[in-house]
Amino acid sequence: MADPAVAGGAGTPAGLDRDVALDETIALDRAANVFGALSLVVADQAADATAAAAGRSESAAAALSALLHFLDGPSVDRLRQVLGLTSSGTVRLLDRLAESGYVRRDPGADGRSTSVVLTESGTRAAARVSLARAAVLERSLAVLSEAERETFGFLAGKVLVGMMRGPGATRWICRLCDIGVCRGAEGGCPVGNAARERYSG
Repeated sequence: MADPAVAGGAGTPAGLDRDVALDETIALDRAANVFGALSLVVADQAADATAAAAGRSESAAAALSALLHFLDGPSVDRLRQVLGLTSSGTVRLLDRLAESGYVRRDPGADGRSTSVVLTESGTRAAARVSLARAAVLERSLAVLSEAERETFGFLAGKVLVGMMRGPGATRWICRLCDIGVCRGAEGGCPVGNAARERYSG
């Protein structure tokens, strides 16, 4: 798994100048255009499937998945950072998840903060979210041969590393990841490997 603080998030993509004039032409080739369409349809289908599995919004599905796979009793602010929401938006989301019986708020380690924890019902809902995401992704790659899939995995990892953000980024790119999959595979997580190389002192 990527170091969460550098896994990536919302904002201006790396390498894209904020001051680029709106009328400036960006050369776009077929590969980039096809990739744009692919990323959009996969994101749309995954968002629909995970939200339906959670019985709530896409953000709720991401929160449940993150709490299941890599967030261990995080603070509200930590969850806010992962999801890329405002503080008030995160609180409202947690209120809805608590109403559904999916999370509870416990006292934080310092006695002042709040720790967010999945309930048994929330754990089951989070597992449904993960299965729904997996079904979309597996269906998307079903047209590839084993060799093509391996090549695609290498190239996708390379693109992910190229899109990494620095420490403090919000809306983590790993927020819906089943981190055990990459941890158990040869080579591990490409973003996590790159983060350790760049930021481990």
